[in-house]
Amino acid sequence: MQPIFDTSLMIERKRRALAKGVEGADFLMARVAEDLSERLAAVERRFKNAITVFCVTPAAKDAVLASGKAETVLRIEADNAFLGGDTGMIAEPETLPLEPESVDLAVSLLALQEVNDIPGMLIQIRRALRPDGLFLGAMVGSDTLTELRESLLAAESEILGGVSPHVIPFTDVRDAGALLQRSGFALPVTDVETVTVRYDHMFALIADLRAMGAANALIARSRRPATRELFRRAAEIYAERFSDPDGRIRATFSFIWLSGWAPDASQQKPLKPGSAQVSLAKILGEAKDD
Repeated sequence: MQPIFDTSLMIERKRRALAKGVEGADFLMARVAEDLSERLAAVERRFKNAITVFCVTPAAKDAVLASGKAETVLRIEADNAFLGGDTGMIAEPETLPLEPESVDLAVSLLALQEVNDIPGMLIQIRRALRPDGLFLGAMVGSDTLTELRESLLAAESEILGGVSPHVIPFTDVRDAGALLQRSGFALPVTDVETVTVRYDHMFALIADLRAMGAANALIARSRRPATRELFRRAAEIYAERFSDPDGRIRATFSFIWLSGWAPDASQQKPLKPGSAQVSLAKILGEAKDD
């Protein structure tokens, strides 16, 4: 598979962002971790052991432990700096060095959108789960940063006569559901949560993205240094097209939630075609008679 992301650069930027520790830069992770707590509360069972997969911060682990749904939680990260002194496992990016059927619950928050081989990562998670084990994940969805993407592309086309990718491609919710099925999960479910954040101007948004370590790490990114003129024009276009009456701009973040279970014989199965006891034609006929 042709890689999309420069993984080494991505890790370095996240390491640098954590070292700077800008206050409040983790607000999206905090929001998603809160949603995780609510989703775990709706699961009517407890798990012996859990893992969090490349979540960079302890937010996912803290949410799982606070829910009381797992006895132990192991963090798996791509760099020791992400553990911050916490106990965990260091693994090569996009690899899950676990024995098959060794985990009851797996959680991934805001990581899958930066994986080159999403199906491969999901298959590894599914194999690590014991039968009837649960996977819960949140990844950034396709509507995220559409305003920034449009503004940068418009400015670049106007000034340079061509465009290059500035915002990473994000997955659609329908594709995410198909990925769960393709990876062998049973009872797959996906849904979308959308958050709109307002800023004084585009540069404040870009500062937040850098503080998250979420700057452009595409292999196909332009190596030509962006000029002040380009960003100034992009900020103007952003304000023209995506500002509220008070002058503040909008930034959309969408999160695709995924859940799936490792297959087990005890799980509910769909009926086989032709196994229904009453035909649809009969039901419709009775409704017509009424």
